[in-house]
Amino acid sequence: MHDPFEESLRVLLKSPAASHDDDACLGRVLKTANRQVGAGALLNLLGHWLQALMIALNKGSAHVAPVSRRTSGARSAHKVD
Repeated sequence: MHDPFEESLRVLLKSPAASHDDDACLGRVLKTANRQVGAGALLNLLGHWLQALMIALNKGSAHVAPVSRRTSGARSAHKVD
């Protein structure tokens, strides 16, 4: 699997020190890492939100239709004459 963050670190380590600006390279690497971590955190948040929504729908689905505990046979059997 291709990882651009790892590749940028390898390029940074392999290149000679005089040919690049360390602060600029570090800034680019940290910016890329921050973007990847942010995207992962956002997807994680959406996953937890979806899981909570599915649990709520599952728990609430039993209460959608009204349910009567009385049955027609039980009502007629206990009538007083």
